[in-house]
Amino acid sequence: MITFYHYPRCSTCVKARKWLEAHQVAFNAINLAEAPPSAAELKAIHKASGKPSKALFNTSGQSYRGGGFKDRLPELSDSERFTALAADGMLIKRPIAVGQGFALIGFKEAEWVERLG
Repeated sequence: MITFYHYPRCSTCVKARKWLEAHQVAFNAINLAEAPPSAAELKAIHKASGKPSKALFNTSGQSYRGGGFKDRLPELSDSERFTALAADGMLIKRPIAVGQGFALIGFKEAEWVERLG
């Protein structure tokens, strides 16, 4: 069973959810807007993903632009980044699939097939 962080109105999240269902991957869906992961959970997701912490940010979203994160992000520590993300789920890149020892950020089908398929 994986944890699937998503936003229901996100077309990429809908596509990823359909992919999970089609490949019979059991998941627990969590709406990022209603229940964003905590800073500690985001730190664990970051570590499991193997990607830089900036990869967790939804750079095309209104929260990112409105919060001036394009200019602020380089100066923020990882801890400050996780705190900001935990405070506003719409800042988080989506979808995220988290399983035992891994985290997939965004929906790149080839990565999902390699890890889950």
